[in-house]
Amino acid sequence: MNDHDNRSQYPCSDEDRWGAVARLLAGGKLSVIMPMYNLGISTGKNVREVYDLLAGRIPFELIPVDDGSADETGRELGLLSTQLPEVKPVILAKNHGKGIALKHGFEASTGSHVLLLDGDLDLPPAQFTRLFETMEREEADVVIGSKRHPDSVLDYPKRRRIPSAIYYFIVKLLIGLPVRDTQTGIKLFKREALAYAMQRILVREYAFDLELLAIIHEKGFRISEAPVELTFHGRWGAFRPSVVRSIIFDTLAVLYRLRLLRYYRTICETVMPQPAPLVSIVIACPAPSAYLDECIDGILKQTYRDYEVILLPDQPSERQWPPGFREVPTGPVRPAEKRNIGIREARGEIVAFIDDDAAPTENWLQQAIPCFGDEITAAVGGPSTTPGNDAYMAKLGGLVYANPFVSGTYRYRYVHDRVREVEDYPSCNLFVRTAVLRQLGGFRTDFWPGEDTYLCLEIVKRLRQKIVYDPRVHVFHHRRKLFLPHLRQIGRYALHRGFFAKRFPETSRKLSYAIPSLFVIALVLGAVVSAFCPVCRTIFLASLAVYGSLILLSCFRMNLATWILTWLGVVLTHVTYGTYFIAGLLSRRMPGEPEKFDHPSEANDSQ
Repeated sequence: MNDHDNRSQYPCSDEDRWGAVARLLAGGKLSVIMPMYNLGISTGKNVREVYDLLAGRIPFELIPVDDGSADETGRELGLLSTQLPEVKPVILAKNHGKGIALKHGFEASTGSHVLLLDGDLDLPPAQFTRLFETMEREEADVVIGSKRHPDSVLDYPKRRRIPSAIYYFIVKLLIGLPVRDTQTGIKLFKREALAYAMQRILVREYAFDLELLAIIHEKGFRISEAPVELTFHGRWGAFRPSVVRSIIFDTLAVLYRLRLLRYYRTICETVMPQPAPLVSIVIACPAPSAYLDECIDGILKQTYRDYEVILLPDQPSERQWPPGFREVPTGPVRPAEKRNIGIREARGEIVAFIDDDAAPTENWLQQAIPCFGDEITAAVGGPSTTPGNDAYMAKLGGLVYANPFVSGTYRYRYVHDRVREVEDYPSCNLFVRTAVLRQLGGFRTDFWPGEDTYLCLEIVKRLRQKIVYDPRVHVFHHRRKLFLPHLRQIGRYALHRGFFAKRFPETSRKLSYAIPSLFVIALVLGAVVSAFCPVCRTIFLASLAVYGSLILLSCFRMNLATWILTWLGVVLTHVTYGTYFIAGLLSRRMPGEPEKFDHPSEANDSQ
């Protein structure tokens, strides 16, 4: 867009157009975040257009974010940064989606006001002054460009308007946002409003804008709309069915977190302690593997840099590890023994335990450390979700774990949930103060699995300290494949929980753990009684039909095979867990565990 274009859009003088901008930015600065993906040679032209618009008029910084482009977008941005000091690009190695790109851009920004502007410039950037005018006039914290504003000027086809209108109706009905459009790619924020939302947002792609505004609105920040001018250039086609499904799923997820979980309100403001503590990341593993490489790659991408890594393989690997990594061979011992060696070796104030088949998100450490804000918090954990690159049958195993009829009130371990205090948390994603670990003597080595359950019991009951779950302390955890590898793991978990229910009832003797066993008992007794009583048979079969229908509804997926296999996985999980829980309850001592280190390697899963 040239100066003539700008004047034709805004017949008022430059002084009128920029007055509100200057007044609101008095003593501050505007950060313009521009997400980009595969813009190629348009990259430099678009960034320069925004630069020329702002240069000499206001204090500003331009933060274009290359979201893992496969073309020359990143190279173009790097070249611009050497020529224009106000241009501060963020280059992401992989494509993560608009939400992650904007998060990275915001973290790199310093302005008192932040403008989110789509990097393709479908919306002429000069119209951002209207957003400032609206912000000043209506005393708003956030102003969004809206295609549905009555003063907007659009050259926009019906095939796009109709889905937009339908989505607006759904959003208005379900979320209750006081806006008519959430998706237009130009939005202005006061920094405190955007900072509040960025700490809580989870959606990466299609419903990112919706979740962003829902969080801000729920907090009580004022949101206003401004008109836009938009010309359709013929690049947008019809929505693919997969995109429509993703939009629906993400929108319902936002509704669930907003209305049912009240998730966003539970996220407390966190402050990084100063000086920042050293964190010792302890990884017990049998040997280097492809999964361990993923874990290490995630650690190297951490935004928090004050850490050391202690690797605990059986034998020396003869690998060259990155700086800050130490390899401590342990011999073929169990995970609890390995982790105790890691505790002895740790130099940090906090020990972060992570499994070798888990990969942390980039802000894993950054989010966890501030949770130790009071002295009574001894440990912090977060969700371990199934990664997108898992095999199909392993993803099904993840769906089974995340099913509400499997994990029940402990489902938060496998999905993002609200912040809470917990009594028991697995060591695949667990932070503990080093002093607490040494006071307790580390993990008991005669339990596996179960050593982490006993450690948490000691923290909560003996030391009277807290374990905090925060959904932002997030790792991706590979799953066992359905059916046999998954059911073997379920059997081990149930065996130890049944034994603990008898031996350590404080945190393990709970109805939720016993329900599958009650189901198995009812299944056996019902089958026996039904053989002799026709009325009982009718009641038994009707009960099974109700049970099967409820499970079927809870497993719903658009893909029929996924739906049926998940349903079968849930049913078999109930039977397996219920049976082995009874076996653990009847055991006089915890059965001996195999010496072999067990995690979902390809060899393990193929058995």
